[in-house]
Amino acid sequence: MRVLGVDPGLTRCGIGVVDVAADRRATLVAVGVVGTKADEPLDVRLLAIARAIDEWLDRHEPEVVAVERVFSQLNVSTVMGVAQASGVVIAAAARRGIPVALHTPSEVKAAVTGSGRADKEAVTRMVTKILRLETAPRPADAADALALALAHAWRGSAPGSPSAVGRTTAMQATALTAAQRLWQEAEAKARRGR
Repeated sequence: MRVLGVDPGLTRCGIGVVDVAADRRATLVAVGVVGTKADEPLDVRLLAIARAIDEWLDRHEPEVVAVERVFSQLNVSTVMGVAQASGVVIAAAARRGIPVALHTPSEVKAAVTGSGRADKEAVTRMVTKILRLETAPRPADAADALALALAHAWRGSAPGSPSAVGRTTAMQATALTAAQRLWQEAEAKARRGR
């Protein structure tokens, strides 16, 4: 399975592509970061991300795109920027008919390190080890994108996985993590508030 992982952000958008065999052995295909300047207009920043994502999707032809799902009530401006970048990525994949899966940071950390509370350095160390790299991918956004791709390949295709975009079935709800349940409750609350 070839997965393109995206750690969305306006200033730094991490992108990583991995191939994962049926035995879970993963191989790095490509990794990078799309950067935009904070003083640029929003439309220019989103266009730069859109062009880069289009190029990566066309060049690497992933079977699925894994995007970080962010749920935070603390910093609204950061969440908005991440959501805007995520939307650009999701739309680019949808134009090509590539499925998109969303994973929370705690799901990704747990899949890669065994702990949903691991710090960025622990994630980077494990990504480096899993992919048998000589040097760690930098900055952390690049490593996070690879971690997303790995997490999806290992967990996203499992039976009952709630990570695919869309509503979760009742049967899948029993397999949700605490973070996924919180996200689902927040989505339901937002729908009721409309």
